[in-house]
Amino acid sequence: MQYVDTHCHLDQYASPMETLRRAEQAGVVTVAVTELPSRFQRLALRLGDRRLVRVALGMHPLRAAAATPMEMALFTQMLDRTDYVGEVGLDGSAEGKPSYRQQLKVFEHLLGQPRLQSKVLTVHSRGAEQDTIDRLAQSRATAILHWYSGALKHIDTALAAGLWFSINPAMMRSKNGQRIVAALPPERVVTETDGPYAKLGGRAADPTDIPSVVTGLSRVWREEPDAAQARIFDNMATLAASARPALT
Repeated sequence: MQYVDTHCHLDQYASPMETLRRAEQAGVVTVAVTELPSRFQRLALRLGDRRLVRVALGMHPLRAAAATPMEMALFTQMLDRTDYVGEVGLDGSAEGKPSYRQQLKVFEHLLGQPRLQSKVLTVHSRGAEQDTIDRLAQSRATAILHWYSGALKHIDTALAAGLWFSINPAMMRSKNGQRIVAALPPERVVTETDGPYAKLGGRAADPTDIPSVVTGLSRVWREEPDAAQARIFDNMATLAASARPALT
């Protein structure tokens, strides 16, 4: 039985291969998200066929506004090379508002790709929770809401749409994050770090921090850490399997 980091910006660490080596030693399967298709292409080539890493094809909302036609075409070309898509989504924060209209256009284009139905998505929704959930529901995508920080009122809508939630160390330590964790059914929860962007004790989080997230969740769920670890691993297996019928 292993741990799972469903959202890690592996290519943004000072030493990606060392970060991955430590993750592998800790028994963590890492989904290495990317921010542009060209970055996916480079990272997938660099990592090759390593057993405990999956490289996700990304188009980050804060990069989408400036995405060139080449990047858009590359996204389509690369879809068959991975089972995971991310980071994609919408950002309605102060940083994202100037490009929000273009973000919507890009996100809707990506969700309209038929082959996306057979992928697991990890999705950014900061400041745009309702719009993101609505579009994922309409597309019927198999998707994880990464580091969800929105209102509790949207959670039931997301669950009804079949969406999942990934929890990271920063969420376990914030009041808002703790409220969100308490509101989620354990059977829809997986784990992430969002490293190196998420911080833990003044340093960048990395996949070796996943066991501490599992321990924190076990306390919320009032079960042993081993049981929580098994639950989360089973959740990820269920999530991945739910995308596969779209291939037939």
